[in-house]
Amino acid sequence: MKKNLTFEEAIASIEGTVAKLEGGTLTLDESLAAFEEAVGLIKLCNEKLSGAEQRVKMLIEGADGSVTDVPFNTGNDEA
Repeated sequence: MKKNLTFEEAIASIEGTVAKLEGGTLTLDESLAAFEEAVGLIKLCNEKLSGAEQRVKMLIEGADGSVTDVPFNTGNDEA
């Protein structure tokens, strides 16, 4: 599994794996390998969603109702 997949690519791959599993043509070993790969892709999607959620939370609504964009700190800033 490639770590640099986009969220959409990972979802498409999961959908393809589900279709293969539902097709019933895979051996038990192939099914287990496909399932393990899908679980890894799901974890990757969850990580990407969590990152996106953190970025969205950085939008702060002001007292006057205006929305301000606050820089998102990824923790990779050099001091």
